[in-house]
Amino acid sequence: MAGRLDGRIAIVTGAGSVGPGWGNGRATCVRFAEEGARILAVDLKPETMEETLRLVRDASGEVEPHLCDVTDRAAVEDMVAACVERFGGVDILVNNVGGSAKGGPTDMDEETWDRQIDFNLKSVYLTCRSVLPHMAEQGRGSIVNTSSTSGLRYTGAAQAAYASSKAAVIQFSRVTAVEFAPKGVRVNTVVPGQLHTPLVETRLAGQRMGGDVQALLDSRLKRIPLGWMGDGRDTANAALFLASDEARFITGTEIVVDGGMSVRCD
Repeated sequence: MAGRLDGRIAIVTGAGSVGPGWGNGRATCVRFAEEGARILAVDLKPETMEETLRLVRDASGEVEPHLCDVTDRAAVEDMVAACVERFGGVDILVNNVGGSAKGGPTDMDEETWDRQIDFNLKSVYLTCRSVLPHMAEQGRGSIVNTSSTSGLRYTGAAQAAYASSKAAVIQFSRVTAVEFAPKGVRVNTVVPGQLHTPLVETRLAGQRMGGDVQALLDSRLKRIPLGWMGDGRDTANAALFLASDEARFITGTEIVVDGGMSVRCD
């Protein structure tokens, strides 16, 4: 079914990508555009969004780039105001900013811990804080927050701050969903697993496998019962469903996109 987001205005944070391929934000922008949404594509660096913007326009989508540090309250408020001014409102918010840092509680410094909490959790709080009044006033809206299977279980690396912040995103979404349900606003979470995204190629392999991308991919693939690895398009399709009217009776819940990894016993 095409046109599931016809006439909708969507803010997608983390819309860029650190390299070629299908990151979650890039794929979400393209899928939403294919379904008729007008998009404010948000990222911190303009060069990361160039390919995203091209792909959206190739799909005949309407997109406006916007640079924003989503850990900065004033910048986030300006972002939402820019969306309202450019498109006339905001119907959908997809929170896709996030990233991991290695380390447990004894070997992670306090500064890294604070940055992780701000990056993965405070960003969600600030964007929701600014968007929710607009959605509540118009009596409708859908927020899709991005967590991680690291917020559900141990996934093979000591990432205490990342896991903690991503678990908190899930609970933040649930609590917010209950509060704003009477106002017509739905809040749900997509929980991606170990996907093959540009982030794997550019950062994670260096953190964990000394730059050996194939070794990292092989180690991740062994954890996936389906036997193959998804990418950002799988996250985007889940976000699309939750943002659309097909999910009109769904709020305060999660869709796990991990090929069965998080339900394994070993």
